[in-house]
Amino acid sequence: MHPPETTTKMASVRFMVTPTKIDDIPGLSDTSPDLSSRSSSRVRFSSRESVPETSRSEPMSEMSGATTSLATVALDPPSDRTSHPQDVIEDLSQNSITGEHSQLLDDGHKKARNAYLNNSNYEEGDEYFDKNLALFEEEMDTRPKVSSLLNRMANYTNLTQGAKEHEEAENITEGKKKPTKTMLTAISMSAIATNGVVPAGGSYFMISRALGPEFGGAVGLCFYLGTTFAAAMYILGAIEIFLVYIVPRAAIFHSDDALKESAAMLNNMRVYGTAFLVLMVLVVFIGVRYVNKFASLFLACVIVSILAIYAGAIKSSFAPPHFPVCMLGNRTLSSRHIDVCSKTKEINNMTVPSKLWGFFCNSSQFFNATCDEYFVHNNVTSIQGIPGLASGIITENLWSNYLPKGEIIEKPSAKSSDVLGSLNHEYVLVDITTSFTLLVGIFFPSVTGIMAGSNRSGDLKDAQKSIPIGTILAILTTSFVYLSNVVLFGACIEGVVLRDKFGDAVKGNLVVGTLSWPSPWVIVIGSFFSTCGAGLQSLTGAPRLLQAIAKDNIIPFLRVFGHSKANGEPTWALLLTAAIAELGILIASLDLVAPILSMFFLMCYLFVNLACALQTLLRTPNWRPRFRYYHWALSFMGMSICLALMFISSWYYAIVAMVIAGMIYKYIEYQGAEKEWGDGIRGLSLSAARFALLRLEEGPPHTKNWRPQLLVLLKLDEDLHVKHPRLLTFASQLKAGKGLTIVGSVIVGNFLENYGEALAAEQTIKHLMEAEKVKGFCQLVVAAKLREGISHLIQSCGLGGMKHNTVVMGWPNGWRQSEDARAWKTFIGTVRVTTAAHLALLVAKNISFFPSNVEQFSEGNIDVWWIVHDGGMLMLLPFLLKQHKVWRKCSIRIFTVAQLEDNSIQMKKDLATFLYHLRIEAEVEVVEMHDSDISAYTYERTLMMEQRSQMLRHMRLSKTERDREAQLVKDRNSMLRLTSIGSDEDEETETYQEKVHMTWTKDKYMASRGQKAKSMEGFQDLLNMRPDQSNVRRMHTAVKLNEVIVNKSHEAKLVLLNMPGPPRNPEGDENYMEFLEVLTEGLERVLLVRGGGSEVITIYS
Repeated sequence: MHPPETTTKMASVRFMVTPTKIDDIPGLSDTSPDLSSRSSSRVRFSSRESVPETSRSEPMSEMSGATTSLATVALDPPSDRTSHPQDVIEDLSQNSITGEHSQLLDDGHKKARNAYLNNSNYEEGDEYFDKNLALFEEEMDTRPKVSSLLNRMANYTNLTQGAKEHEEAENITEGKKKPTKTMLTAISMSAIATNGVVPAGGSYFMISRALGPEFGGAVGLCFYLGTTFAAAMYILGAIEIFLVYIVPRAAIFHSDDALKESAAMLNNMRVYGTAFLVLMVLVVFIGVRYVNKFASLFLACVIVSILAIYAGAIKSSFAPPHFPVCMLGNRTLSSRHIDVCSKTKEINNMTVPSKLWGFFCNSSQFFNATCDEYFVHNNVTSIQGIPGLASGIITENLWSNYLPKGEIIEKPSAKSSDVLGSLNHEYVLVDITTSFTLLVGIFFPSVTGIMAGSNRSGDLKDAQKSIPIGTILAILTTSFVYLSNVVLFGACIEGVVLRDKFGDAVKGNLVVGTLSWPSPWVIVIGSFFSTCGAGLQSLTGAPRLLQAIAKDNIIPFLRVFGHSKANGEPTWALLLTAAIAELGILIASLDLVAPILSMFFLMCYLFVNLACALQTLLRTPNWRPRFRYYHWALSFMGMSICLALMFISSWYYAIVAMVIAGMIYKYIEYQGAEKEWGDGIRGLSLSAARFALLRLEEGPPHTKNWRPQLLVLLKLDEDLHVKHPRLLTFASQLKAGKGLTIVGSVIVGNFLENYGEALAAEQTIKHLMEAEKVKGFCQLVVAAKLREGISHLIQSCGLGGMKHNTVVMGWPNGWRQSEDARAWKTFIGTVRVTTAAHLALLVAKNISFFPSNVEQFSEGNIDVWWIVHDGGMLMLLPFLLKQHKVWRKCSIRIFTVAQLEDNSIQMKKDLATFLYHLRIEAEVEVVEMHDSDISAYTYERTLMMEQRSQMLRHMRLSKTERDREAQLVKDRNSMLRLTSIGSDEDEETETYQEKVHMTWTKDKYMASRGQKAKSMEGFQDLLNMRPDQSNVRRMHTAVKLNEVIVNKSHEAKLVLLNMPGPPRNPEGDENYMEFLEVLTEGLERVLLVRGGGSEVITIYS
C-alpha cells in the first residue's frame, strides 16, 4: 500500500469495467481495504458500457503507486495550466480532497479548506466526488447518489439494510339467574359507595367518578329515562289493578264491542293514570319525608300480602281451596263461555246438550249431530286448579315445558285418546312462543329496584353505611321471596293454570289471591300499594338523578334542571320527570318501550360492575373502600351476565339502547366535558400508555410503521408571540392528525425568575396549536443559553419509544444583513445536534409563503429533487402532504440528477420501477448535468463570500466592536430578555471582557493605533486574497443545481430538496450558509430535507 505522504503526479486514469459488483474485480471485495487509503486515483465502474475482457485484468499495483495532482483551476492563469486542459478538468472532477492532496493546495487557505476535509473511507467505484455534487461529498458514505442507489436496486435483491431488517426480525417474534346478577352488582356498588362520600346522584355519581363524565352522563341519562318510564309503568299497573280487581265499576269508558273493549280500557288507564301521577308528584313535591311515611304504609301492606301467600300455601296442604279447571281429555278448556264442565246437563230430569256441546258439534241435538273427533273420543273432566302443597304436583311442574304460539295447553299426566281433532277457540292456547330468554325478560323488571336506595343517596344520613347494608339485605330478602314463591306456586298450583296467562280456564280469577289466606283482597290491596310505592320511589329518585347530572354541567341544555328549592328538592327536575312519565301514561301500552327500559337498567348495572372491576385492577391509591367483600372477578362476572342478559332478552333492543347511549356519549364528548374527577378511564389510559411505551421500548419501529414524529421549534418574540405560526400549519398538514407532535421553544434566562413567562408562553403556544388543529404536546425550556436549550429539547423531548424522529424549524431569514453572527451559528448548531442524534430535519424556507389550512391548491406540482438517498424521506413527505386537503390536488414530480457517465434513460426506468413498487404515483424526470468549467460568476461569488467572511472576522476582533459588545452584554443582563431561536448567547463568552475601562491613557492610545494598523493590513489582504478551491467547487455545485432547479420548478407549489450536511470543521459554517442560500435562490417555497440515517419507506407489503 502506498503511503499517504506520496504525492507523485501522474495523469488521471479512467477504467471502464463491466462488472456491477465489486466482488467481480480481482483483488477487491466488500471487505477489502478502501483504495482511498492507498491511492487517490479513482476507478469508475459502469455497467452500461461493454469493455474487452482484458480490462478486467489490469493489475491493481499499477494504480497503487500513483496519485494524481489536483490542478488549480480558475486560480492560475491559463498560461500556467497544463497543456491538456481537458485532462485537467476531468482530473478535477474525479479526485477527492483527502489528506494526500492537502499539501498541493495553497497553504494560505488551509484552514478554510480543512473545513470540508473528508477522511472517511469510501468504496471503490462510488461516484463521491463529482464536481456537480461537491456539496454532498462529505456524506456520500451514508447518503449515496441516486444513480448508485438505483444501480444496486435494479433487481431489488441488494436493498439497503434498513429496508429489510424488520422483515427478518418478524421471523423471531411469537347462566346465572337474576338474583346472582343483582347480588354481584350490589357487591360492586357497595365497594364504590364505601370508597368516599356519595352525594346526590347515586349510581350516576358512582359511574361518572369511576369512568369519567362521558360514560357517567350517557349511562346516567339512560338510567334516568328508564327510571322515569318505569314510574309510568308502575302507575299503569296500579290503575289496572284498581279497575280490574278493586272497583271495576269506576271505569269511565265502556264498549259492548269486544274489539273496542281494549281501546276503552286504555282510555280509562290514561285518565286515571294522569290523576294518580298528579297526586304522586304532589306528594314528592311536598318533601321526601312524606314519601318515606307513605313508603312505610306501602311496605306494611306488601309484607302482609307476602305473609298471606305463605299462609295460604300452608293451608292448602290440608284444605286446598275450591278452584276447578275444565279439561277435555288432557286439553284445557276456557270457562268464560261454558255453563257446566260437561258435554250434557240435566234440565227437568232431561239430559240436554251443554254449551260445550254446541262449540264442538254442528247441531244442538244428540241425533244427526257431527262432532269433533277429539271431542267424541275424550271425556270432559274437572280437575283441581290448586291441588295444594301435599298433592305432589311439584314433580310435574319441576321441568321446563316451553310451548310455541297457538299450542293448546295440555296436562301431560291426564288420559287422552290419540286423536288430533280440529283446533277450537274454546281451548286455552299459548299466546306467545315461550323460552327461557323470554321469561328472563318478563321477570327482570321485578329486580330493577336495587338502585332505589342509591338514587336517594343525597337524602341518606350515612350513604356509605346505608347503601351496602340496605341494598344487600333488600336483595337477599326479595330473592328469598321470589324464589320461595316460585317453588310454592309450582308445588301448589296445576301447570295448566300457571301457563294460562289471562286466566281463561279459571274465569279470570286471580290465582295468587285464591291461594292466599285469609282473603284474596289481601293480595289485591298489597299489589295495588306495592305498585304505588314503586311509582313513588321512581318519582323520587329520577329527579335527583337528573339534578346531579345537570349540576355537573356535562350536558349544557340540562343546566336549568340543576336548581332546587330551599330545602334541596329538585323542583324543575321533578316537573320534567312528571312530563316524561305523563308521556308514558298517554302511550298507555308500553309493551314496545318496556324492553328498552330494561336495557337501560341492565346497562347501568353493567357499568357499575365495570367501574368496580376497573378501579380494583388499576389499584389506584384512592381506591380504599370500607366494604371488603368484593373482588374484580365478581364484578367482571356481574358485568358479563348483564351484557349476556341484554342480548339474550332482546338483541335488537340491546343494540338500540347502546346506540342511544353512544349518541349521548359522543354529544358529551363533543361539547367538551372537561371534568377532572380522577376517573378510572383516565387511570386506564395512563396504564395503557405505560404498557404501550414499554412495548415500544422493545425495538425500533418497523419501516412500514414509520411516520414523522415531529419536534417543531418555534421562535418567540419579546411579547411571547409566535413569529412563524405557519410552521404549525405546515406541521398539521404533514401530520393530518396522526402520530406525535411536540411543539418546543426556548426562553433564555433563569428558570426561577422566568417561570411565569414560561407558563404564559406555553399557554400562547397551546392556543395557537388549538387554532391550527395541531394535536400534540407543548414543551418549553428555560435555559441560560439558547443553543443549550435547543439541544436539551432535541435530546429530552418525548418519553420512551414515543420520541420525536424529525425536527422541523424555519430558515434564519436575514442572516446576511445581521451583524450578529449568533443567528446562523445557532441554526448550524441545531443541524449538527440533529445529525448527531440521528434525527431527520426539515427546514422550511420562506415559511410565510406556505399555505394556510383554509387555502386549497386546485392544481400545481410538488417537486422533489432527489440528489442523494437518505432513507426515503423525500419520497414519503409528498405522499403524506397529499393526504391533507390543501395539497390533495397537487401532482408529485420527482427529479434526479445524472452525471456524464450515468445512463439517464436506464436511471429513469429504474426510478419509475422503484416508485411503482413503492405504490407512489409521480412523474419522473432525470436531469443531465454534464461536467463544465467553473464559470467566472461562480469564482467571483466565491471570492465575495470569502472576502465578506474575512472582513467580518476582522471587524469582530476590533477593539471598538469589543467595547460595544461588552456594553450590550451589560445592558442585556440588566433586564429580562426573551431570545428566540434565531439568536444565541454563545458569542457573549468570546467577546465579553471583565469591564470596559473608559479612562484614556498613553498605553491605551498606542494599543489603539496598533490595532488600527493591524486592521488596515487585514483589509489589504482582502484585496489580494484568492478563493479556496473546495469553496469554489461547492459554490459551483450550488450554482449549477440552482440553475437546474429554478428552470424546472420555478412554478412548483413546493420544492423538496436534499439538504447538504454542515462542514465538519466549524470554521466553514458561514460559507455553508452561503451555499444553501445560493442553492435555494429564486424559489418561493422550499423544504430542505435531511434524513435521520434510517430507512423510512419500503417496497414490501
